[in-house]
Amino acid sequence: MKAVWNDTIIAESNNTKIVENNHYFPQEDIKKEYFKSSNEHSRCPWKGKASYYHIEVNGQTNENAAWYYPEASYAAKPIENHVAFWKGVKVTE
Repeated sequence: MKAVWNDTIIAESNNTKIVENNHYFPQEDIKKEYFKSSNEHSRCPWKGKASYYHIEVNGQTNENAAWYYPEASYAAKPIENHVAFWKGVKVTE
């Protein structure tokens, strides 16, 4: 699977995990040079507290376009520290 934003591959993996129709990429399969930490957080009732990344490609920023669970709940442990996308990031094979 590939995650693409602004015509650039920002993550690529053969080991994504699908939860609620989102592909979660292992941290080692994201291209870290495009990811900047965000202070944004949200809470999922069953997965726990999510943290976010801004994505920066070719001088453009997509704020809070990636999220992950640094300390996922027991039920969501398989996706702990895996990264998922939204806000126009295309995930394709």
